[in-house]
Amino acid sequence: MHSLDTRVPAVLLRIDRNPFHHGTLGAVRSLGREGVEVHLVADDEHSPVARSRHLHRMHPPPPPTATPQDVRAVLLRVSARVGRPAVLIPLDDAGALAVDAVREALADRYLLPRPAPGLPGRLADKAALAALCARVGVAHPPTVAPTTPADAAGAVTALGAPVVAKWSRPWLLPRGSGLRSAVLVRSPREAAALHERTAAAGSRLLLQAYVPGGPEADWFVHGYVGRDGEVFGGGTGRKRRARPRAAGLTAVGEWADDAGLWALARRLLAGVGYRGVFDLDFRRDARTGTYHLLDFNPRPGAQFRLFADGTGTDVVRAAHLDLTHRPVPAPAPLPGRAFVVENYAPLTALRTRLTPRRTRRTPERRPPAAEFAWSGADAADDPAPAADLWRRWRRHVLRHACARFAGGTQNILLTLSTRARETSPAVLSGTALSGTTLSGTTNRERAVTDA
Repeated sequence: MHSLDTRVPAVLLRIDRNPFHHGTLGAVRSLGREGVEVHLVADDEHSPVARSRHLHRMHPPPPPTATPQDVRAVLLRVSARVGRPAVLIPLDDAGALAVDAVREALADRYLLPRPAPGLPGRLADKAALAALCARVGVAHPPTVAPTTPADAAGAVTALGAPVVAKWSRPWLLPRGSGLRSAVLVRSPREAAALHERTAAAGSRLLLQAYVPGGPEADWFVHGYVGRDGEVFGGGTGRKRRARPRAAGLTAVGEWADDAGLWALARRLLAGVGYRGVFDLDFRRDARTGTYHLLDFNPRPGAQFRLFADGTGTDVVRAAHLDLTHRPVPAPAPLPGRAFVVENYAPLTALRTRLTPRRTRRTPERRPPAAEFAWSGADAADDPAPAADLWRRWRRHVLRHACARFAGGTQNILLTLSTRARETSPAVLSGTALSGTTLSGTTNRERAVTDA
């Protein structure tokens, strides 16, 4: 087992407003259970994360529109409250890129990995990632950056529908816009309509050739690259369930050893000179078996706890050990281990709790225990967040259901209104003969429209 330096606190930063970000709770628990004083800079006052007994203190975050200098000011204030140097771990892209931009100004207050200046931004930007992949010889789907709606429509024809539409800097998407970081586009008209929302999205639209796969096509690689370039605390995993289904976050993941994919990831990391925590998303082409890199996230993935190995090491603990100059234990992989996000995969969570997972290993060896995002590896260790999750999740689902119902009702009324307008000449003609006034009919039609 490793021994973290509990004299050195940890500061976790997340700018994104997401009360159900289970990766944040995973990081709080991972370090807090080892006796590290954990400070969280996030808008999680009303999140289940705030209920964790492993969280020492919460601090107000910078606004979602904050500049790197705004983030720097917040982190300096937090450092003054903490009172001593701390390991700083951004948990989202916006935080990771802001920290990279002001790294030198934070160097005397925080312990940080040191990738090449500006590298995290080039890796997180999906437009720049394609060029980096070409330089280091890693497969990447053909990608087009259209400049007009007509170009977007033509790109779908050239690439072949369906295509994957992505915003190059998804962390800039405003909340409430209805825009998602990645969607499947099936026609030129859809692509043109999406391009027209570029100004609202805040970054360029990318259209990417769809890589055909199957039920086991989506893979991810997590890890931490230390000061000397060694990779610690991660592995290769397979996405079993996603939310949303087509291109969403991992709802159920499995640790699945793939030596070829691990070697590919290490070659990529060495080729770009990366340092720090990483989360890579790959898709395996069912036709050729080739792994295509889709995303490079310069921070922990939300499901990073899947790769807590036999020594208890995960990417967050590896980062704390390395940055405090403590040795990181040799890897002790646990292939077959599962990670389940209960609110996104409730049926899988129930089955996993009631039925032991089957494995191809020898009968003498029990399969690794599954970890639940909110209940954790040990439900009795920190029960309050899971209980609070279900209270908040019920309200969240109810609000969305009501909104969908209201939207559906509005669409029905609009349809009825349109049909009423289409038939109104005949109606008016018939009613005029019977002595009904024009104004009375118009008022009835207006009542349907206003409703």
